[in-house]
Amino acid sequence: MSFDTPAGTRGGRQPRAGLLMRLINKNAASRFSRTGKMLGINGLILTTVGAKSGAERTSPVGWWPGPDGSWLIVAAANGAAQNPAWYHNIAAHPEEVRIEVDGRRIRVTAEQLHGPERARAWQQIAAATPRFAQYQHKTDRELPVIRLIPQPG
Repeated sequence: MSFDTPAGTRGGRQPRAGLLMRLINKNAASRFSRTGKMLGINGLILTTVGAKSGAERTSPVGWWPGPDGSWLIVAAANGAAQNPAWYHNIAAHPEEVRIEVDGRRIRVTAEQLHGPERARAWQQIAAATPRFAQYQHKTDRELPVIRLIPQPG
């Protein structure tokens, strides 16, 4: 499935990269590693390969259970007009993604959901975590829903 969600024209404020965001992300990643949750949301640590740099990048993200042992994540970015950087990294290298969840490191393949499949997943996510539905109302882009499928071996 293609990663083809364009930026929107309006949206919430996307936090700027910098020292403060690095500290917030480090704190969230530490919490996810220890407890698996933060602010009532299941969390995992997403490791991607930079689309331009080729360097490994880590991001703490919320997740929801997908079919057949997969994980669903949303490129919400606080409902910003732009997709988060990790979305572009996954789009460039969907086979070079790892997650850390429940104390395990797992290689996954990422695929973006579209059409009825995305609609079903979004309904599940919005019902489980209503604040994510609010992110969709902030922006005119369709928030990408990504399924992370464990790689064999």
